[in-house]
Amino acid sequence: MAADYAALKKGGFMRQKQKNCFSLRLRVVGGNVSAEQLAKIAEVAAKYGDGHVHLTSRQSIEIPFIKLGQIDEVKSALAESGVEPGACGPRVRTVTACQGEAICPSGCIDTFALAKELDAHYFARELPHKFKFGITGCQNNCLKAEENDLGIKGAMQVTWREADCIGCGVCEKACRTGAISITDGKISVDACKCNFCGRCVKSCPTDAYDTVSGYIVSFGGLFGNSISKGEPIIPFIEDKEKLFRVCDAAVQFFADHAKPGERFKFTLDRVGWDKFRNVILEACSA
Repeated sequence: MAADYAALKKGGFMRQKQKNCFSLRLRVVGGNVSAEQLAKIAEVAAKYGDGHVHLTSRQSIEIPFIKLGQIDEVKSALAESGVEPGACGPRVRTVTACQGEAICPSGCIDTFALAKELDAHYFARELPHKFKFGITGCQNNCLKAEENDLGIKGAMQVTWREADCIGCGVCEKACRTGAISITDGKISVDACKCNFCGRCVKSCPTDAYDTVSGYIVSFGGLFGNSISKGEPIIPFIEDKEKLFRVCDAAVQFFADHAKPGERFKFTLDRVGWDKFRNVILEACSA
């Protein structure tokens, strides 16, 4: 029986230029792999590949030179340590993420926890073309959220609390957008200039800010044959339930309106950003 190359690619096995050889892309959620999984990946690469792995630009691991006749053995061996094949082709790809607030001092959200939730909800969903989620923990934007079809950036909404402020001015110096000013010993935060970075909060020696952690979401990012920066529609999304409604609406819009082989950005351009904006605003206010 001839090999079903489309089915193999769907399951993460991509054909190489070498005959009957495949590069297996693994499912690495949020860039995290356990030491046990790394050991198993190395073992499989040595036994079934040519002894090396490739780290992709989207935080995945690929094991090249897997032979066609050994694919089932490879999958079984990797499953012993909970390692699964990734997804290729026209479907939702594995979610990428930076380290976020669990490790990074600048992080505003738990990026890995969110990546796992998004992955569980969307991974490998069939769509007209590939669809990529990316999560970055703060305005440092290490993961370059706007390069993704749907990018999520950790954010922090702040409110100054006068009773605990000592007027040191550290927050004013920490703010990079000029949103904070001090007049007669009182802090003023210009909401129009604030980019929700949270640097004022993290710099304050007396914790004189009330905060709400949330998300800035961008849509239509693209970085390949064509390059386009994803654009936000709502300045700040304050809770995860609303975030998932927005994500659901975006993915469904793509499923409903895209032509086969058309990336999300081009669907938005063709169908109309105004129509999409109305869908997102409706999801946000539901």
